[in-house]
Amino acid sequence: MKKALFIFSLLVLSLASCSAPKVAKSTAYQQMYEQEPLTILLMPPINRTTNVEAKEYFHTTLNVPLANAGYYVVPPFLSMEILKKESAYDAELFLNSPLKTFGEIFGADLAVFTIINKWDKSAIGSTVKVEVEYIIKSTRTNEVLYNRKGEVVYDTSVSTGAGGVLGLVADLAVSALNTAATKYVDVAKACNSYTFGDLPTGKYNPKFKQDGNELAGPKVFTVRLKSGMY
Repeated sequence: MKKALFIFSLLVLSLASCSAPKVAKSTAYQQMYEQEPLTILLMPPINRTTNVEAKEYFHTTLNVPLANAGYYVVPPFLSMEILKKESAYDAELFLNSPLKTFGEIFGADLAVFTIINKWDKSAIGSTVKVEVEYIIKSTRTNEVLYNRKGEVVYDTSVSTGAGGVLGLVADLAVSALNTAATKYVDVAKACNSYTFGDLPTGKYNPKFKQDGNELAGPKVFTVRLKSGMY
């Protein structure tokens, strides 16, 4: 009995140690608060999926949540054109390289890297599953100031309100049609808005320097988002 209690205690302690304690944003993103960055450059997303258009979807939807957070975002279309002309379209080449040049050319304090690892659409399951990682680096120090990785399940299911077996069949049929009609850009918007909801606010947001005591979200997460929420 004592041995069983001892093993159980070890199991509880082990599980407790595996769950990351919640910390304040000022602790989780200390360098963001100390450096007080203002201008953001969006690097071309790194697409590791078979969906060739995912790169464009994410790039065109990154600026809104970042601007709403209080940062000045270098106009995406302008920066993309310049990056293409300078043979810098493949952001993976610069992910682990010095970013000082990008800071000097664009006047950017931060560079945002996006890595799309999964993009699966299931009409039967009425979902779009996306696995994406966001890495924000300082162009001055090359440090990673913000990093979150998550699996987002975008729920496209629809309820007709009808009951019984016929209602279930109708729900499945309508949900399948809704999934097929779902715009990929809507999925990208939802992923970006949810993930950057944890970003410390910038100078152009009324909460600037006032959100440090808020609890930071997990750096690795799994979340289910209902279509139309973002």
